[in-house]
Amino acid sequence: MTRLSLLFAFVIACQFTTAQAATQPTTRRQSPNIVLILCDDLGITNIGYCGADAPFRTPHIDALAKQSLRFDRCFSAPICGPTRAQIMTGQYSFRHGVIDNATAAKLNPAEDLVMPQVMRKAGYKTAGAGKWSQLEYLVTKEDGNRWGFDEFMLWTGFGTDDRYWAPRFNHNGTVRSWDDKTYGPDVLQQFVVEFMANHRDEPFFVYYSHPIPHAPRARTPDSANPSPDRWEMYADQVTYLDKQVGLFVKELERLGLRDNTLILFTGDNGAVFNESVRNGGIGGTIRGRWLDGGKGSAGEGACRVPMFVSWPAVIREGRECNDLIDCSDFLPTFCELAGTALPPDYAHDGRSFAPQIRGQKGTPREWVYAALHRSQDPIRWVRDDHWRLTGGGVLTSVQNAPYGDIHVNDSEPKAKAARIRLQGVLDSLK
Repeated sequence: MTRLSLLFAFVIACQFTTAQAATQPTTRRQSPNIVLILCDDLGITNIGYCGADAPFRTPHIDALAKQSLRFDRCFSAPICGPTRAQIMTGQYSFRHGVIDNATAAKLNPAEDLVMPQVMRKAGYKTAGAGKWSQLEYLVTKEDGNRWGFDEFMLWTGFGTDDRYWAPRFNHNGTVRSWDDKTYGPDVLQQFVVEFMANHRDEPFFVYYSHPIPHAPRARTPDSANPSPDRWEMYADQVTYLDKQVGLFVKELERLGLRDNTLILFTGDNGAVFNESVRNGGIGGTIRGRWLDGGKGSAGEGACRVPMFVSWPAVIREGRECNDLIDCSDFLPTFCELAGTALPPDYAHDGRSFAPQIRGQKGTPREWVYAALHRSQDPIRWVRDDHWRLTGGGVLTSVQNAPYGDIHVNDSEPKAKAARIRLQGVLDSLK
């Protein structure tokens, strides 16, 4: 090869390398690490900054929320399974078929587009940790790969109460057990921290499906007066969750990852209420008031969940956003933040709130939708800023939300227009 040929080859190689550097690393540096902390059965009545009353106290979560962008009107499905499928796909349940907790097999990573697949394709290292029992098809390392997880430590529901003491988790395709002195949530958090430490020099995404505070009402390592399987342990579990959130943030700081790690904190449905002891405050109240229903009910309390986004590099001081949000919005938001997009022909129901995270107005959604298609007493409703219409045709005002709907006179022009508008939404979601 002549010198001229060598020089020409060198110039071409430099141009190619420069082009790569311009299109790949720059995008990655601007994109945050993303950690989704999804708590199991955690409602707004359990969280201090949402106005929860005693015995629930969450100082670490409250402090983090105070520095974050808080979405005070975020909605899930009424129970765990449909919410988790909605988060994974950005779709409502009628599209993928996970309509209750018994239909998890309808979501198959070999056929459906799911969040960790999308994030890995965007260049992220991916991990799953925590509860998996309302989803399926994840037993082997190869199964995890199909879902899009590079690594995982998951409680997949073995028919026993082994999410807490003497835990049993699937770690990258191998079921591992610990003794009865080991607390499962500690094992899961250690796994997440080690994953982040191992990938601190590259973007990562963690689906951190925290098992607390779902039943059983077992003691925690910090419980002063253990009372296993009693409702009195509910507040202890929330307190321990709060402690772990505080420790998690400290680990991010220790690893030098805090500034450019986005944490989205939320719950998978409203708080659990024990109706037999409702007057005793089990399940929680907001400033002395009961919500309109809890987990599994048709009321707003079943679906209204705490949600905030912390990203110190962008969100430098806390603020509130009153936009309507639901769990289908998480996937398109993460895509936009990661510098990627969902396929143009993908029928998703979410709307990105990445602009709001960056301090812009964005294009807020006009309504949210919730459904639980159980054979008896099915739930289906759509809600906007002022009204809620059920699948059974009941129109109410949400002026008093989340403490109860106000029935209205349909002959009033605004109510009549609202019924027509919201019925059109319901009809489009069949």
